[in-house]
Amino acid sequence: MLLLSGVLLVGCASVPTDYPREPLTAFPDYQDTSVGRLFEEVAVQHSGQSGFQIIRLGRVALTARLAMVDLAEKSLDLQYYIWERDTSGRLLVERLARAADRGVRVRVLVDDINIKRPDSDLAAFDAHPNIEVRSFNPFAHRSAKMLDFLVDFGRVNHRMHNKVIVVDNALAIVGGRNIGDHYFGVHTEANFRDLDIAAVGPIVREISDTFDVFWNSEWAVPAAAFVDEPATEEDFREGVAALREWLTAADYPYPIDQDTEEHKQYLALYRENFIWAPGEVLFDDPALVGEDAESAVVRDALYRRVSEAEEEILIEAAYFITGTRSLDTTQRLNERGVKVRVLTNSLASNNVISAHAGYSKYRQGLIENGVEIYELRPDSGSVTRSWSKVAGRSESNLHTKAIVFDRETAFIGSYNLDPRSAKINTELGLMIESAELALRVAEYMDEGVRPENSYRVILNEEGDGLVWVTDEDGEEVRYYKDPESTFGQRFKAGFIKILPVESQL
Repeated sequence: MLLLSGVLLVGCASVPTDYPREPLTAFPDYQDTSVGRLFEEVAVQHSGQSGFQIIRLGRVALTARLAMVDLAEKSLDLQYYIWERDTSGRLLVERLARAADRGVRVRVLVDDINIKRPDSDLAAFDAHPNIEVRSFNPFAHRSAKMLDFLVDFGRVNHRMHNKVIVVDNALAIVGGRNIGDHYFGVHTEANFRDLDIAAVGPIVREISDTFDVFWNSEWAVPAAAFVDEPATEEDFREGVAALREWLTAADYPYPIDQDTEEHKQYLALYRENFIWAPGEVLFDDPALVGEDAESAVVRDALYRRVSEAEEEILIEAAYFITGTRSLDTTQRLNERGVKVRVLTNSLASNNVISAHAGYSKYRQGLIENGVEIYELRPDSGSVTRSWSKVAGRSESNLHTKAIVFDRETAFIGSYNLDPRSAKINTELGLMIESAELALRVAEYMDEGVRPENSYRVILNEEGDGLVWVTDEDGEEVRYYKDPESTFGQRFKAGFIKILPVESQL
């Protein structure tokens, strides 16, 4: 009774969606900036096409973002599902502060579910005249967000999973990486195998248009709306001073300033390595997505492309919960002779046990339909070799979201092949029609399924169970239950597997 009374008392809290805000759009005159001029010279030689380059390594992914911020002259737009308060996250915040002091307009949009900072911190950062911070779909109960799941589940269950950074409306990075040590190979416990793609040319303006859709929607609420007293620029200065003091004491394993300076110096050289091809931005409008939505742009485009495949589909997906529809689809693909290969997380490498529970329900059926399934090893050599020294023997987790169709077309973005990406969250990715780029992504994927990096999951001799096959010190090794997993992990996964929660995974 006391609990019910408490819920009723807090249930009257509301989201300040009517807080004053000015509509803003992307910086239009990208040709007037150094980065814009640099890539426009090449873009005019490839009419109707855009330039693309994949970013495989975490160290490069971080310093590329820092270099973009340092090179900005007019605008920076950043949109992320997760922005950690760790060293990587704070490094990027400090560089944004520098950019704002140079006169660069900075817009930051972060999904509210993963904001761990006090509202006062965000409001202080927002107090700079050139910085604006907004929270996507904020919780009404700021200090007890879980209460919103009790009283307003339908709304707060709808999250923004996009990952975007755009500098001067001329250069963008999208893909799987959020902002945090896990994504850049510097965490001491676990790090991600992940993939981003850098883009230049006309498609950047399309990416900026999608950012504006989210920024100017009712879902994006200014940080200032969540504090009783408006923050001042003095609050901003004090916060940045404390941030810089903290970073000075931090022992970061990469030579950040050196790496970032090299990125800036080599930018013209990088320009020559971009692959120019037709590309399309796929994104879900936040106003049109929900559990009852009849369509979702990213999901439907991928389903359509899967049905059109003629020879091969290569998938690398962190969370691979395909549902019964996938069994029918893969059976038809198998009958047409289309090879399907998947790399996803093993139980030991999966940082979300509930996701593994959902995936494991369909694993054997997919294999019976001819799908080649590989699961990332938690000690994957291809991942650990690219980490910093402080990462040591930390675990490998898979976070990539990429698909290659017939080695002619590549999709890279934020979309997981799971019900949450399909029906609940908003997602964003790039579909690129280029055999050259598809080959580069396929080579990255081929590395992931090597025996020293993954387990090949096959049927046992009787056909009624699974075997995990890998290579250790040059010798084939077979497992007859989820490798390197604990009893606790297997018990949790098995228990979740029987619960009616698949639609939320």
